[in-house]
Amino acid sequence: MRHGKKFNHLSRKSAHRKAMLSNMACSLIEHKRISTTVAKAKALKKYVEPLVNRSKDDSTHSRRVCFRYLASKDAVTELFREVGPKVANREGGYTRIIRTGNRLGDHADMCLIELVDFNDLYGNEAKKKKTRRSRRGGGTKVEAAAPVVEDAVVVEEAVAEEAPAAEESASEAVAEEAPAVEEAAPEAVAEEAPAAEEAAPEAVAEEAPAVEEAAPETAAEEAPAAEEAAPEAAAEEAPAAEEAAPEASEEEEKKEDE
Repeated sequence: MRHGKKFNHLSRKSAHRKAMLSNMACSLIEHKRISTTVAKAKALKKYVEPLVNRSKDDSTHSRRVCFRYLASKDAVTELFREVGPKVANREGGYTRIIRTGNRLGDHADMCLIELVDFNDLYGNEAKKKKTRRSRRGGGTKVEAAAPVVEDAVVVEEAVAEEAPAAEESASEAVAEEAPAVEEAAPEAVAEEAPAAEEAAPEAVAEEAPAVEEAAPETAAEEAPAAEEAAPEAAAEEAPAAEEAAPEASEEEEKKEDE
């Protein structure tokens, strides 16, 4: 019968029991996880969690109280420097007991006891924040934001559709303009060639009569001038010849006399 048994004595005297729990608490704080029996783990849970809760308030009084239970300066320093800031936002439940089966030999029920915030692999999922739904402002903001997103998607789709259409229209316009230019070029050449041919004979025909008309006029003007200049030259040369002839005859007679 369990009359008056408020806690588990763990088959030890009070001094032995306190020393054992103090050592186990120091090991848990330093290593963050230890393996022990389920009975000792439950007793350690009640012993160490008040100390972890006190580590949130880093004061001289809190350090002295924790040192009274732990009796280790290194454990107290680790508790207030590493564990306290890590569990600052947690309201309780700083340790976790994970059963690992029975021990060989005495078949004791074994477990792992660990600090919850220092386990990166097991049960450390981020909690989802609970959002409060209200009909006053929350719904209108979401509804107002939704059309903006839809409009942005519609604009992106419209731009994506207009880009290929613009490229196709540009290529069609270039393809239409190229044959038109090619067709216009031979027509312009064909029109300019006959016009040049027609203009050439007309210019030759106009220049030819002008040359023919100018030729007889110049010939007629030059002919009388030549006729007039011929008798004058003959008249001038005749007296000169007559004057030179008697002079020559006189000189010959003088030579003969000598």
